[in-house]
Amino acid sequence: MRIKDQIDEIGKQAKKASAAMALASTAEKNTALHEIVQLIRTHKAQIQQANQADLNKANQNGLEPALLDRLSLSDKTIETMAIGLEQMTQLPDPIGEISDLKIRPSGIQVGKMRVPLGVIGIIYESRPNVTIDAAGLCIKSGNATILRGGSEAFECNQVLAQLVSQGLTRANLPAHAVQVIKTTDRDAVGHLITAKTYVDVIVPRGGKSLIQRIAEQATVPVIKHLDGICHTYIDAHANIEQAIQIADNAKTHRYGTCNTMETLLIHQAVAQKVLSKLVPLYLAKHVELRGCPATCALVQHAKPATEQDWFTEYLAPILSIRIVDSLEQAIQHINHYGSQHTDVIVTEHHSHAMQFIRQVDSASVMINASSRFADGFEYGLGAEIGISTDKLHARGPVGLEGLTSQKYVIFGHGEIRT
Repeated sequence: MRIKDQIDEIGKQAKKASAAMALASTAEKNTALHEIVQLIRTHKAQIQQANQADLNKANQNGLEPALLDRLSLSDKTIETMAIGLEQMTQLPDPIGEISDLKIRPSGIQVGKMRVPLGVIGIIYESRPNVTIDAAGLCIKSGNATILRGGSEAFECNQVLAQLVSQGLTRANLPAHAVQVIKTTDRDAVGHLITAKTYVDVIVPRGGKSLIQRIAEQATVPVIKHLDGICHTYIDAHANIEQAIQIADNAKTHRYGTCNTMETLLIHQAVAQKVLSKLVPLYLAKHVELRGCPATCALVQHAKPATEQDWFTEYLAPILSIRIVDSLEQAIQHINHYGSQHTDVIVTEHHSHAMQFIRQVDSASVMINASSRFADGFEYGLGAEIGISTDKLHARGPVGLEGLTSQKYVIFGHGEIRT
């Protein structure tokens, strides 16, 4: 069967399933999630076996360390997937919720009802846990989804898809509500992002080149972010010990994630004190430091940063450091070089903190916390389908509400317009 015909068939099945999912009760959807949790835990060995097969192939193909890290599923990662689904069962079901009811002078009541988006196409690389996160969120929000994982996670994604289908069937919901495309052919992506007849929205998760391609070529609406150029600004009024812990964690907790800090900004008043304590931590973890002239003057190990460095999402043990003269200069740097993902201020000065969160134009803005918290699981969303740096429809970690829309509902009592 041609790739286009495969996508069309999957699309038809998803469209049919989405109609049933939109009508599914909260109990039915939660039952499906509980069944999938049980299947994940019961079949952990099978999941890990498939994951190891993917890792072996990825190593043979010379996949980069950051991507290998994303691909790997530990016992903890698998249990986190299960816990994420359990959290979703505890979240309020947004579907059917009516809000903003107002009585108009005519006597009619006007409100808004939450409804599913329909069929969501999700395209992602490496991380097989996305298969479970995305499936769970789409099930709970009453949507159907078509998943196209990366070729490097093909074996594991197929196993996870089978478990999800079994869970849906056990809950008497359509198995085709979650489908994983069973080909690694790149043409499948092109057909999926232009399948307007069947797909209502596309969510890409992956490298900048993938997301750029989808944003340029898709005829289906896209929820996206291109880069995770996250900043931490250490203010003149920062608690230094707290700042050291935050800046260390934001960079070195994991290198290959979109909420990892890529640029550290430090006020000149505390730069020497901060760097004298922070640099040894980075060097012990083999983090390459690139800095502005003022940074290089204080840190002999730092290489001069280029203009391109400030625009770069490294996804690697590399960090750019700039010493700034003021809070205003830090904000200007972030808004110019940043990607509107996640940015942090470390300060004990309330007015500076408020100015920072008002003026930094990013999807997540934090005070005295690591940027690594920019995550649907950490925000209490159960999981996330992605992080959006767009400003329309959804912004930041996209959880249940981000996968819904609203329609106006009107309650009348026989009123007519005159």
